[in-house]
Amino acid sequence: MADGRVLYQDIVPYDTPSFLDILQGPASGLLELPITVHWGPRRVFDLDDLGQRRAAYRAIVREGTPAVQAELLNVGLLQELWPDLVLPDRCRALWEERFPNLAE
Repeated sequence: MADGRVLYQDIVPYDTPSFLDILQGPASGLLELPITVHWGPRRVFDLDDLGQRRAAYRAIVREGTPAVQAELLNVGLLQELWPDLVLPDRCRALWEERFPNLAE
């Protein structure tokens, strides 16, 4: 909280899957994100392009439900991208608390 005000960044809910090994998303090709995860004009991301892969994973980690995360995230890609994903501090802390190996 800043100056006693409640900021959205302090209360936005984040979710995680139960286990990383349930992440069964594709490792390459095109990935279409549901509008509930990414509401921008472009919702299809090329996982073979590093910038697009980071943008898609950032959106899924931040906005996805556990079911969406399990369907769209690939555990290998997530572990590879994790150190470079730009995430809100609370979001990163939640994921790393649940999955300490991401922080290593």
